[in-house]
Amino acid sequence: MQTGEDIQGLRKIIDFTRLISLFILTIHFYFTCYQAFHAWGWTAPITDKILLNIAKTGLFHNMLKPKLFALLFLGISLIGAKGKKEEKIRKQNIAFYIISGLLLYFISVLCFYLKASANIIAIAYIGLTGIGYLLILTGGTLLSRLIKITLNNDIFNKNNETFPQEERLLENEYSINLPAIYNLKGKPRKSWINIINPFRGILVAGTPGSGKSYFVIRHIITQHIKKGFTMFLYDFKYEDLTKIAYNTLINNNKGYKIKPKFYVINFDDLSRTHRCNPLDPDSMEDITDATEAARTIMLGLNREWITKQGDFFVESPINFLTAIIWYLKKYKDGRYCTLPHVIELMQAEYDPLFAILKQQEEIKVLINPFVSAFLNNAKEQLEGQIASAKIGLARLSSPQLYYVLSGNDFKLDINNPNEPKIVSVGNNPAKIQVYGAVLSLYISRVIKLVNRKNQQKCSLIFDEFPTIYFNNIDSLIATARSNKVSTTLAVQDYSQLKKDYGQDQAEVIMNIIGNVISGQVNGDTAQQLSDRFGQIMQDRQSVTISSENTSTNKSTQLGDAIPISTISGLSSGEFVGMVADDPDNKITLKVFHNEIQNDHVKLKKEEDDYKPMPVIQNVTNKQVQENYFKIKEDIKKLLSDEILLLQQDNNTNIVIDKTENPKASQSISM
Repeated sequence: MQTGEDIQGLRKIIDFTRLISLFILTIHFYFTCYQAFHAWGWTAPITDKILLNIAKTGLFHNMLKPKLFALLFLGISLIGAKGKKEEKIRKQNIAFYIISGLLLYFISVLCFYLKASANIIAIAYIGLTGIGYLLILTGGTLLSRLIKITLNNDIFNKNNETFPQEERLLENEYSINLPAIYNLKGKPRKSWINIINPFRGILVAGTPGSGKSYFVIRHIITQHIKKGFTMFLYDFKYEDLTKIAYNTLINNNKGYKIKPKFYVINFDDLSRTHRCNPLDPDSMEDITDATEAARTIMLGLNREWITKQGDFFVESPINFLTAIIWYLKKYKDGRYCTLPHVIELMQAEYDPLFAILKQQEEIKVLINPFVSAFLNNAKEQLEGQIASAKIGLARLSSPQLYYVLSGNDFKLDINNPNEPKIVSVGNNPAKIQVYGAVLSLYISRVIKLVNRKNQQKCSLIFDEFPTIYFNNIDSLIATARSNKVSTTLAVQDYSQLKKDYGQDQAEVIMNIIGNVISGQVNGDTAQQLSDRFGQIMQDRQSVTISSENTSTNKSTQLGDAIPISTISGLSSGEFVGMVADDPDNKITLKVFHNEIQNDHVKLKKEEDDYKPMPVIQNVTNKQVQENYFKIKEDIKKLLSDEILLLQQDNNTNIVIDKTENPKASQSISM
């Protein structure tokens, strides 16, 4: 027990042990320097007689033995000593005192080889040995005052934040498997990121340069193609990912019963693009399809409308565009049902346009508010309803876009088992405002067609997802799982998603996805991910220093498995995340924090061997211009033909029935 009597008794024992050490060393000096002591008159017969009896023990037969015993008792006394602890005492100082003291203590014997008098030799020997003894005593005393507890020198708590991760390779016919290395208590270990159920959605997040494409997305593309997936790829920086997909298909097509065809939509290089009509009339079954297409186009052109859905001046242009699309779908079996024809028809004058639209019963309810505003001379209201749609779509009026959008080289049913396809659509960061809305329409139509029963497994990959607008992405992820549709969304940050899709939709997207892989992110994104990964038990250590002793307290408590600061400081190629499992493949260790291992030499060699995207058709500027003007002529002919038919039927000018609006007196004529 730590009572006062125990401490006092310990001190007496220490003092007595140190006294024995000094007694042995003093007798040793008396024997070895006897001539000097005799000359100084420090000897006596009685003392000599007593010391001779002590010498018979054999302890002083040579010079080394008594010095070792004196040093032994000194060491015993130092072991029990407890000095006041000091943080500033350095181990190097202690080592210097002890080592230099031992050297002087033992090499002092060389003094007896000096050619000098016995007095000088005695003084030199006793002095050097005594100084060495004092240095050893000083070093030992400092050692007792040194804080012997080694605190955790892991400044950033990295070792404490490590946890076991999945080291098994879990593979199935749908999985994506990424080799990695992780740290467990300071030791590197091999692991695997096993996305065994990609149909529950994959979110790849990371700031620019974090390695999303190089370390993750490229492997999703290559592994899914090798496993026989059809694919729709949105390549934001065309042709980075498209080239990977194209060359992977060339070299790995054994996983397909029917080899898929590769199609590209690219508005910049018309000789290396296919043509596809996203408003293909055969793929639109009812007017709701036209409504969805109209909503996608308008919200893609006006991203600020996403958070204002339901407002009058948002829904009005969407309804008007729906009416135009559905009219062209019904007109001569969809002969002119393309987006370029829709754009041109929308630019027509109100009176002939309303006259022909009213002939289609299914869209009367959509255009009646516009006709009413027109007849009541509410032109400001009418312009507010329609002008935003006309102005936005006018930005798409270019010969290049018209050329690509008016062709029909392939259908968008990419996972049709009889005609499997891999389709890549390319954007251009410099023209994102124009291309984004059109590509959003392609994506919307693809989703409508692939999310069906009994189709081939399909992978949808969207690089820089916020740059396009896709309505009801949450419904796709929730329902397409049973139809073997894998959805991969690549985003830079939650705030980017929130800016482009609104907070509600952004939260749904973040929370509904089962598989998350994130590189370096900051702010709210890092906070959300850290909360999602949960907590682990971590060691804690505290030290209390007093004048008498030092006490250590060790404990464990829950701490963030991957804190916000760790996520914000990830290096390129380093990722954190969580994977989802399924009933047939349970994964206990779902959370990971590791560094994905790419074979850089192999990938570089593959890229060097990549074949360039092929020329599909040599397209001249004359062909593009001819197509552009032909579409304009088609709409002029449609308007003139329909107006002529109406005039012939009525044998007069086109007049809206006044019973619909008794106060109206204005006619709609050519």
